Amino acid sequence: MVVSDLDDTLLRSDKSVSEYTKRILSRCRDAGIKVVYATARSARADSIVPVELFDGRIVMNGAVVRINDTVVHCRLIPYQTARPLLMACDRHGLRISSEAGGMHYSNYKVSDVWPHITYFRIVDFSVHDIDTEKLCIPINNPDVVEFIEAQLPEELYLKLSNDGLAMVMHKEATKSKAAAELARLWGIAPDEIAAFGDDLNDIDLLSYAGTGVAMENAHSEVKAIADLICLDNDNDGVAKWLEENVL
Repeated sequence: MVVSDLDDTLLRSDKSVSEYTKRILSRCRDAGIKVVYATARSARADSIVPVELFDGRIVMNGAVVRINDTVVHCRLIPYQTARPLLMACDRHGLRISSEAGGMHYSNYKVSDVWPHITYFRIVDFSVHDIDTEKLCIPINNPDVVEFIEAQLPEELYLKLSNDGLAMVMHKEATKSKAAAELARLWGIAPDEIAAFGDDLNDIDLLSYAGTGVAMENAHSEVKAIADLICLDNDNDGVAKWLEENVL
């Protein structure tokens, strides 16, 4: 099985998938290798990648896993658990959103931070009653991380990304646990898995896989735990590694 992150890994900087990469992924599948993407994005990621190239899709950092249109793994945060954290961050003056079903339920205009995100609703967290896949807090002050961590219930964890986004998820919602569930369903051992990533939320995935490959453009901490390093995302690093080392 091949499991790849999307942004700054399988996707080029312009968010495209090259024709060369598409051919290599197709050849992997023709050879009997399962191909999976694993992203912190929501299910809307399907709109930017050729879905037909993937046997499985891991979204929201592992909160939801699909094979075709069937959800095979789901680890949501109950709204009763999320609500106190949402309200505490709101009172602290932080911008925060609860993401579920491809929608951001937030206390701010999300498109002001990410212009491409137009699917959001500003809500009153005190009455918000939708279970969430992920909580997102843009961070511009390191002290904020300490505040958020102090509010976290035991069953949740916080992960930072390269671009200053704090993501809060259920402890069972990780890329490695999601990949392990797909591997179990398909009868694949960890040492038969190659995983690719660039950001801090990919570390557990690369550590779990038999072969963890960091992108040349990856965060230094990701490179430090990886077994190997491939070319950067704008040079089709994933595809070239697969062609040279697998196909």
